[in-house]
Amino acid sequence: MPDFKYNGKIYYNPVQLVMEQIGGTWKAPILWRLQDQTMRYGELRKDIPHISDKMLTTQLRQLEEDGYLSRKVFAVVPPKTEYSLTEQGNEIIGLITVIRNYGLKMMEKQGLK
Repeated sequence: MPDFKYNGKIYYNPVQLVMEQIGGTWKAPILWRLQDQTMRYGELRKDIPHISDKMLTTQLRQLEEDGYLSRKVFAVVPPKTEYSLTEQGNEIIGLITVIRNYGLKMMEKQGLK
């Protein structure tokens, strides 16, 4: 497959593109939690142990920029922000499910489950 350009960046294959968008420690867990519900920032923060505020904010912004999340801000005091999956976000849940199930299978083989 030839190299291709997406949003101004050159990629060598489509797997690289997708893994950059949803890979890493926190993006898939964020998307996973939003698959069936809309959540506020504080709810996500409480539900995802070990993630820092800075990292959660960064990951949410990137997921929104890449089209996986929708952010709705309410003009109230204190500010209220809700996050939900877009159509693209819902589409990626199938892939995350496959990856998650494979991880659970690996854990089971090691006696970790």
